[in-house]
Amino acid sequence: MSELLSDDDIDARLPAAWSREDDEIVRVYEFDEYLHGVNFAQMVGEIAESQFHHPELIIRYKEVEIRLTSHEEGGITDADLEMAELLESERDGREG
Repeated sequence: MSELLSDDDIDARLPAAWSREDDEIVRVYEFDEYLHGVNFAQMVGEIAESQFHHPELIIRYKEVEIRLTSHEEGGITDADLEMAELLESERDGREG
């Protein structure tokens, strides 16, 4: 189990495009087409399964919202920030 991170640790490590909402970190990814978002959500699901850390995914018309928290610990841990960083690097790699 991971330990909860301090507010300072979260602020220092939170990727730029992510925000904090209470005990979750959140990002909305935007897409030109609905199916691009669905495909991205599929990729997120595969990464989440391999990391055994499962976010909440909300698929909208041209957006996918991702919410990360460590439910067992009751807040934000290293696992959440590592997942956010991994998703950012995957997204950057696919845009290039």
